[in-house]
Amino acid sequence: MDPTTDNAGYAGDAGAARASLEALRAEIAKAVVGQDPAVTGLVVALLCRGHVLLEGVPGVAKTLLVRTLASALELDTKRVQFTPDLMPSDVTGSLVYDTRSAEFSFQPGPVFTNLLLADEINRTPPKTQSSLLEAMEERQVTVDGTPRPLPEPFLVAATQNPVEYEGTYPLPEAQLDRFLLKLTIPLPSRQDEIDVLTRHAEGFNPRDLHAAGVRPVAGPADLEAARAAVAKTTVSPEITAYVVDICRATRESPSLTLGVSPRGATALLTTARAWAWLTGRDYVTPDDVKALALPTLRHRVQLRPEAEMEGVTADSVINAILAHVPVPR
Repeated sequence: MDPTTDNAGYAGDAGAARASLEALRAEIAKAVVGQDPAVTGLVVALLCRGHVLLEGVPGVAKTLLVRTLASALELDTKRVQFTPDLMPSDVTGSLVYDTRSAEFSFQPGPVFTNLLLADEINRTPPKTQSSLLEAMEERQVTVDGTPRPLPEPFLVAATQNPVEYEGTYPLPEAQLDRFLLKLTIPLPSRQDEIDVLTRHAEGFNPRDLHAAGVRPVAGPADLEAARAAVAKTTVSPEITAYVVDICRATRESPSLTLGVSPRGATALLTTARAWAWLTGRDYVTPDDVKALALPTLRHRVQLRPEAEMEGVTADSVINAILAHVPVPR
């Protein structure tokens, strides 16, 4: 879809863009029950031009969430099931010989989309995992020496199962650091699970989002207007120093072997700005930083084995740091 296309239903100004993005929650709730934090995280990633790692046990609607978001934003989406035999060219595309013209032509892979769902990314070998690195960082794919730009907007939503490790290839720290956010998708509450079963008993079909009533409530023009507004959100020197102090504290934590890098500090500042704008402010507060600290930093730290054996988690370490780092007035 051309992001410059005029559409009477989409307004270009920041206020209307915020209202449209806020309407996503209600629209996605028509298909997905009780995943507001994950919806917000995906919207924040789109505003920041970042990528998301979704972690949750099978059957908690990770795939449905991404498909519904794409439908509500009127974005193109493709899904790749990562398996041990998947090749890099299966993701990026390859040159195909045309016998009629006697020439090679490029056949785009599924990465040429707006929302790429990389399902169970840790089930494929590192060589194929790395095929996404250039796409995520440079927003282009190079095949046979020719760079080919990806559509805009472009977001990778990769999923992984946190409880099954047999036959998997854990993502290396350098690749984890490429993801802006790591969102955990929890099991639903009892009432939410009752709502899910009730919908299915009434005929809900997760493969037919149109029948479920999901309609586009925003589009690429709204995202562009929102991104421009986020870039103007004020960040005081005190907030910048607060972000730096949090990240430096992770490097000094006795429970961690690896702390947050300067790239991680930049990511936290960026996501806090997007969250501040989404909540209706043109300046960042310490609470905005705290709200995005866990999803932005949890995958950028590495626990010491002895701390892990004692039941310490990345989230608990970050929460302890947030409790001890002085908050600017």
